[in-house]
Amino acid sequence: MLAAAAAKRLLLVVGLVLVVLLLFGVVRGAIGSAILKSDTLIPQPEIHLPPQPIFPASKRELHLGLTSTATENASPAEPPAPAPAGGHEAAGGPEEAHSTPLDLGEFAITNTMLSAWFASVVIILFFVLGAGKKSLVPGRFQSVIESSFEAIINFSSAVLGRDMARKAFPIVATIFFFVLFNAWLGLLPFYQFLGFVGPGDDLIKVHLLRPAGTDLNMPLALALVSFVFVEVWGFKAHGFGYLTKFFAFGSIIKKGPFQGLIDVFVGLLELVSELIRMVSFTFRLFGNMTAGEILVVMITFLVPLVATNFVYGLELLVGLIQSVIFAGLTLVFLSVAVSHQEH
Repeated sequence: MLAAAAAKRLLLVVGLVLVVLLLFGVVRGAIGSAILKSDTLIPQPEIHLPPQPIFPASKRELHLGLTSTATENASPAEPPAPAPAGGHEAAGGPEEAHSTPLDLGEFAITNTMLSAWFASVVIILFFVLGAGKKSLVPGRFQSVIESSFEAIINFSSAVLGRDMARKAFPIVATIFFFVLFNAWLGLLPFYQFLGFVGPGDDLIKVHLLRPAGTDLNMPLALALVSFVFVEVWGFKAHGFGYLTKFFAFGSIIKKGPFQGLIDVFVGLLELVSELIRMVSFTFRLFGNMTAGEILVVMITFLVPLVATNFVYGLELLVGLIQSVIFAGLTLVFLSVAVSHQEH
């Protein structure tokens, strides 16, 4: 009884603290500050859709507008151009710093690229540490990994059958965990407070890490992996006869001109839909991950502290759903490709 009463009092205290923090966030957030004519607790955020370069430093400063192309290309012995009279920065200086995307021929390590590497290392460590020392009576860590693998195998078997599911498991599981870990790791606090500040202030201009799913290149790369994986297995299952799914010109001879032309038209539609999958895969993941990132940033600005936790809970669910959808659609398309028969 005493323990139950203490637990209730603790729960009540925690609830009151959360309510106080929520009210404080409402008052000091952008909405409350606009009504009360006061300063916001968190500065107005900047949303950058293109990934931002972080290394080398010269590329980072160049794309923030802190250095000009002429300054970067100047020889080391050449002194920088003096600032204009009056103490004001030149156009494009620190007070007008903005981020520009990398050109097509440029290369730099971006914050989304670094985040993808970080997620990959975490995934490897997670499975090596959890399943490296297998035990007949698994511990909690090993149980989590075995349960995850079993869930993916069962899900794949329901679509492909047991034998084919085991063959497809490495690619499907990699896609699932890569999307999931990238989405969930992006919710860790240090993604928001680690970065490079601008000159003359303490505001972060470039975050060191940014979720890789918010970079169009990562969803596109995964979409290409999924596409190639499906098509390779289609050829393995049917040989060059797999092409009759898209180029059914033989139907004109077998079924006559009218029915044959219909089959040819349907085959071309199949080819277009096959290619469109890469676009739909890419923008589905990119759109959901980017929208979630923007939502977290804006809610933190509008109503900081407690209210943001509800959005974080939503993002945990969205990350799981997107990883299941990406892996699940790969399985469905693989099933269609392997079971294709000419009708």
